[in-house]
Amino acid sequence: MSTLPLPTPNCDKPHQSSLWSHFPLKSICNRRGYHWYVVGTVCIGAFMAALDASIINIALPTFQAQFHMSINSVEWISLVYLLTLAALIVTFGRLADLFGRRWMYSIGFLIFIIGSTFCGTASSVPLLLISRVVQAIGAAMLQANSVAIITAATPSKDRGKAIGLQASAQGIGLSLGPAIGGALIHFLSWRWLFFVNIPVGIIGTTLGVLFLPKDSKNPNKEGFDYLGTIILAPTLVALIYLLNMGLKQGWTSPVVMMSYTITIVGMVAFIWIERNMKFPMVDLSLFKNPTFTLGNVTGILSFAVMYAVLLLVPFYLAGVQKINPLQSGLFLSIIPIGMTIFTPISGAIADRFGTRIPTIIGMSAAACGSIMLSFVGGNWTYLYLILGLFLVGSGLGIFTPPNNSSVMGSTPSHRLGVAGGILNMSRTLGMGFGITFGGLSYQLFISYEGVLSEHMASSLQMLFAFRMSFVVIAAVAGIACILSAVRQNKKKKMIIPSID
Repeated sequence: MSTLPLPTPNCDKPHQSSLWSHFPLKSICNRRGYHWYVVGTVCIGAFMAALDASIINIALPTFQAQFHMSINSVEWISLVYLLTLAALIVTFGRLADLFGRRWMYSIGFLIFIIGSTFCGTASSVPLLLISRVVQAIGAAMLQANSVAIITAATPSKDRGKAIGLQASAQGIGLSLGPAIGGALIHFLSWRWLFFVNIPVGIIGTTLGVLFLPKDSKNPNKEGFDYLGTIILAPTLVALIYLLNMGLKQGWTSPVVMMSYTITIVGMVAFIWIERNMKFPMVDLSLFKNPTFTLGNVTGILSFAVMYAVLLLVPFYLAGVQKINPLQSGLFLSIIPIGMTIFTPISGAIADRFGTRIPTIIGMSAAACGSIMLSFVGGNWTYLYLILGLFLVGSGLGIFTPPNNSSVMGSTPSHRLGVAGGILNMSRTLGMGFGITFGGLSYQLFISYEGVLSEHMASSLQMLFAFRMSFVVIAAVAGIACILSAVRQNKKKKMIIPSID
């Protein structure tokens, strides 16, 4: 792919005098290293979104007691957020490519603040669910733009490090979420889980207006694919619902069967529409680039590995080791800690030596960590558990920045928003896939032991199923490692023009 030199940041002001003509601050965007101001601003959004994702699950039992809900009903407080995110993230990425990323990112912060305020003041379950949808709309606008803004604003020599810092901010948010959530519920109330987003969101919105580069006009004047949007949104919702709820509701339940149908018909229809649309929602030619395609596939597999481990380890600790939820949560925090430590280091290594080697090392570490988890149950259980979880988290931390950098670096500048949306969508698919195949794997090995119901399994039978499931997870990490090995090493300078 031909590359263009990176122009100076777009700080030019329009001729007419207005309040908005003073932003972004010229005194900032003309400084040497200005792109780090952009990265720092985006990291605030990454931290807030990750914190909100991890802080909510610890409160589900509190919501159940507060609103007198069943377990199946209370899960919708988390699920409705995920489904809304899945439905809109690619669409917002495309809109950002057409109309600009700066204002969409700042407006996304504002919508997230409004949604958080409504969530914190909700007096009933329907109001809380509607508020979670509003929150997810803001989060989709943030996530669809974050990696695209960093890619467009950062020189290629610093791109891996910049994406690594963003991933590190996500890791810190994931790490602190359960601890902050537990403290807020204990000392205040569940409503502060949402109110805590307001000051962070105000800071992020303000910095977005002050620091993010001004969008240039799009010279292509492409139209918006309304038909593709109408087809894609329910298709992605059905797919995410299938991956997250199929195991719980049964693969032959009416709602799940309907999700199968919508997913398959929607996928076929969407591909046909995009092939025949003059200005498609998703430019399918992006997938002709092996770097782009392999990066998204390995991204799905990497997050599937992490979320399969996150699913199974708590059940192992509770069912076999018989430890309490607080201790279990401390063990699980090892994964995001490993991610937080290694993401910026990996990004810097990728900038210097290319993306291929760190992605191979990362998925190899995740595979080794999963194998180590398969040895739990003996005299060295806790040592294997700690080292295994740390290797899985470290492996994801090493893998993610160079993988994301290679995907975004292989994308034309006028497709960065859509590429960022697809990349984040891959992460969401990986989460759902990991929960699905981790749960199915455990059920399969329990059945192999001749147990009719998992609730009737002995500790030894559960231990066998957990161990074999971790081996399967290691195999998935191994596949991602092999796919990473066949990708092209992106060390050459792929400098992308400033934000369109």
